[in-house]
Amino acid sequence: MTLNPYAWVVNLRNYLYDKKLLPVCKPKVPVVSVGNLSVGGSGKTSVVRFLAESFSRHLHVVILSRGYRRKSKGTVVVSVRGDVKVSWEEAGDEAYMLAKVLPNTSVVVDEDRCRGAAIAVRELKADMLLLDDGFQHRRIHRDIDLLLLKREDVTDRVLPFGRLREPFDNYKRAHAVILAYQELGEWDLDLPAVRFNMVRENWKVLSTSGEVIDPSGYEFVAFCGLGDNNQFFRTLDILGIKTKARLSFPDHHHYRDLHLLKDQLYITTLKDAVKFPPYPNLFYLDFSVRVEGLIEWISRKLNIIINLRAGSSAGRATDS
Repeated sequence: MTLNPYAWVVNLRNYLYDKKLLPVCKPKVPVVSVGNLSVGGSGKTSVVRFLAESFSRHLHVVILSRGYRRKSKGTVVVSVRGDVKVSWEEAGDEAYMLAKVLPNTSVVVDEDRCRGAAIAVRELKADMLLLDDGFQHRRIHRDIDLLLLKREDVTDRVLPFGRLREPFDNYKRAHAVILAYQELGEWDLDLPAVRFNMVRENWKVLSTSGEVIDPSGYEFVAFCGLGDNNQFFRTLDILGIKTKARLSFPDHHHYRDLHLLKDQLYITTLKDAVKFPPYPNLFYLDFSVRVEGLIEWISRKLNIIINLRAGSSAGRATDS
């Protein structure tokens, strides 16, 4: 058996949280966390977008993110109900992307999620908090813990020997799992009773000015900087979008080294496109996800939680 100090530390930390030996902050509003087990892309930010679009019709939803690879430190209010306040460099690319596409939602980044949550509730008057990439961030309480799983996670190993942030069996900590891009019947696992299937749909190609185009008849230079760049290139093939070159960059890449030539057409992801000013020859692929039954399930769970909290508060008031 290979000794893995990283896995040992992760297991010890989880044990201390399980035994309530490490402190946890509890915001005054419902908290829904979306995360995964592995490094790289699994679709969690797309699920956060899906949840925010659904719940922001009736609630002021604030997304809390670490703001990975941003230039700023501490708490940064990226947007307030769609009004973007900072650049993508200060926000981080994923948080900035969410701020740009969610007009009724606010976004806050902070490496200390408890501090960010306090500001979201106190200053932005959040009704609900969404934790983007929150499964391992156990210092903040969550009412619902959603975990995205990929088929590769089942046989993968913990860092640095694989791509898992923690052992696979820890998926059992989640309240519900979302199977990323897979059919439920294909999984031979002892999964939690509550599980959902994620479907990507409504594919479209847009210019950086927001105009939808028909990509047929064009040939693009494709580029991206994701956790799994091949997934983007495979998607282009599936959709029949023709490419004559493909450029692959590290996740969260700063494109100082990429010069867009005027005689070429380029296609990338929304996450990458937000790092560029509008270019007439730059396009991006966008889509939506649908997780059938998830909104209704969360709503039922949160109603129970809110009622329990209200009853507890009334009880304390009566006792006093």
